[in-house]
Amino acid sequence: MAHPIQFGYCVPIFSLPGGGLFRTPNFPSLDVRTAFETARSADELGYDSIWVADHLMLGKDQAIMEGWTTLSAIAGVTTRAKLGIIHQGHYFRYPSVAAKMIATLDQLSGGRFIYFADTGTRISEHQAYGLNYPENVEERLANFLEGLELTLKLWESTPENPLTFDGKYHSVKEAVCTPAPVQQPHPPIWFGEAHPTTFDAVARWGQGWNSVPVGLTTMNQRLDSLKAACKKVDRSFDEIEISYEVQILIAPTRAAVREKLKAILALTPQGGETPQDADFTAFVNGESDEYPRYLTDTGLVGTPEEITAQLQNYIAIGISHFMLWFMDAPDIEGMQLFAEQVAPTFKTNR
Repeated sequence: MAHPIQFGYCVPIFSLPGGGLFRTPNFPSLDVRTAFETARSADELGYDSIWVADHLMLGKDQAIMEGWTTLSAIAGVTTRAKLGIIHQGHYFRYPSVAAKMIATLDQLSGGRFIYFADTGTRISEHQAYGLNYPENVEERLANFLEGLELTLKLWESTPENPLTFDGKYHSVKEAVCTPAPVQQPHPPIWFGEAHPTTFDAVARWGQGWNSVPVGLTTMNQRLDSLKAACKKVDRSFDEIEISYEVQILIAPTRAAVREKLKAILALTPQGGETPQDADFTAFVNGESDEYPRYLTDTGLVGTPEEITAQLQNYIAIGISHFMLWFMDAPDIEGMQLFAEQVAPTFKTNR
């Protein structure tokens, strides 16, 4: 199965300004309306998917917009892009309630939801909000996968055949989830952890698998593990859509890339750290035109032509969906340049 090349936009719903260079380094402080409007722009520019993170405390001042509320609002002001929550936190919402929420949003959006199922991360925020989050990864995964099984069965329920489920971690009694999701038999299910149990789950249930930024070598290793899991259950690896969540810094020229990076670094809070690699410093200071490995090893950086070539390297190993964190967000210059001068190269090949 050949999957079309698609590009997703990750909405900057939190800020982490400056030299940490993580996800939203150009966002001085969270502005909810500004963040929200970038999602509308992404839909208008033709991005294939729109994504929000799923955290309760993250970024500057621990300020972040709640994922489900935000995505529901985005669904109401967009018309075409698929919608998803990155690493949707299993322990934030009881799985039967999450199943109802997913079915409802899939209905309201006309069948645009991607269910990126995950255990969630950051035990500290779970504890801060009084939520369960097992420290043992095997227990965490077992709880999560039982919840997914409950979700799938609940989507099959009808008033004539309600679901009673009595698991180790979850239970429902004569529950019905109507209306069911628009997408049948259910919205696409993606997974995202590089763990043997997760790879087995992808092979059994998944329509997609996503990796955080790790670079080509590690990504190839992860794909080999996923292929092995598929082989064990006689599942075709080619059926699974492979996604890569990646940071991108794009500008018309190398000099413009440098200026964007310098502007981001200027937002570093007092006492904050910036990369000290020699090649990074040389590029920022104009002593070299070579992009620093700090950015290139796991991310995309450069002019539209250079970004296009970098994408081809990932496409060559089987990645077809790119979830893009624009480092200059919430400015829309980068996302607009990408949509106008990079994406069409791949869209014409569909």
